[in-house]
Amino acid sequence: MDEDRIAGKAKDLTGKLERTVGDIAGDADTKAAGSVRQAAGKVEDLYGQAKDAAPDATDAAAGYAKQVYRQSRDSSETVAKLVQDNPLGSLLIAGVTGFALALLMRQPAPRQRRGRYYD
Repeated sequence: MDEDRIAGKAKDLTGKLERTVGDIAGDADTKAAGSVRQAAGKVEDLYGQAKDAAPDATDAAAGYAKQVYRQSRDSSETVAKLVQDNPLGSLLIAGVTGFALALLMRQPAPRQRRGRYYD
């Protein structure tokens, strides 16, 4: 547990106690000071929780990145083996894919205007 969390819990409890004393005594200043101290304690506790959670999130992200890297390496090895086993089929697939992309990317021919009003 982080020292910010401990200090935050202590301020929170002190603020609650001070607010309660101010409420019982009918002193608005003591009650307000207790509320402020309680809010400051909660903020410090949340800051400590965030500091505690940051390394865990970093470790989880690194684990996911390693897993994705391993899966992509396995996939590329699988594709390379398929190309080696069937080079003609791979060449045919690559050619069809290139032709389809060329059809999608080409510019349409300009339309010619015909008729007596366009001459």
